[in-house]
Amino acid sequence: MRESLSKLAHLLAPCMVLLMAWSLSAQARELAVEPEEMVEVEVATVGMSGMAGVPVVLLREPGAREVIPIYIGVSEARAILRALTGERPPRPLTHELLGDVLAGTEAALTRVYVDALTDSTFLGMLELTLPGRDEPLHIDSRPSDAIALALTAGASIHVAPEVLEAARQIEYQGFDDQVVVALGITVTPLDDDLREALGLPDRAGVLVSDVRGAAAEAGLMPGAMLLEANGETPESPMHFLELVRDTPTDEPARLRVWQRGEIIEVELSTEVPTPSPRRRAPGLEV
Repeated sequence: MRESLSKLAHLLAPCMVLLMAWSLSAQARELAVEPEEMVEVEVATVGMSGMAGVPVVLLREPGAREVIPIYIGVSEARAILRALTGERPPRPLTHELLGDVLAGTEAALTRVYVDALTDSTFLGMLELTLPGRDEPLHIDSRPSDAIALALTAGASIHVAPEVLEAARQIEYQGFDDQVVVALGITVTPLDDDLREALGLPDRAGVLVSDVRGAAAEAGLMPGAMLLEANGETPESPMHFLELVRDTPTDEPARLRVWQRGEIIEVELSTEVPTPSPRRRAPGLEV
């Protein structure tokens, strides 16, 4: 009986998604900016706004040498951090659940947008591709929910130029003990216990806990120690983000890494890495 119900649910799931999508499409607003006019960004970490004292997600904009904060809620901040660290709760919470629903159907979340700022409120949009539908489906969303879901599903994140310009005015504070992602490299603070457990040298730097995209193709691996970025030693994950942010325009970021007993040097483009789903714990659990 249970097996029959499971098969029935599997068969009905795509139909349910299609029905829900067509219903939502009648209520969805239009994108405020054309997709090709928006800027693709990389989620770096979560911080706190300097004045309002509320969480912000920090987005790295390639080429602008800046990090852009967007206001988010507390629960969304936790969901984004879970996705960045690869943490999976024992039972799926809201964003993980919706990611599982999409993964279990033929619907695919391909892009999310932060396309407008209205009355001090950021507006977001999900872009879904559905079987039997030529045009993508756009669903109105809070940016914080959209970004959290994008990290889980491996969708790209795009922000309107006007939103980026307005967000630059927000003062923010990062956390030195927080996980940070840049260039597809996830870094965390390094303490004496971790250093001893992983056999890392007694030098300043940060721990590489996960690598994706070009960083992985270049041979970087979880468990390595990032010694330098552009000739300077990162004292914390946030400092690493700042060093990547300050990479000269049209130049690659130059990294020096201790890995498996030797020092290697890698150059990586500062463009946004190809997104990939973050559905499992990263290569190194810390």
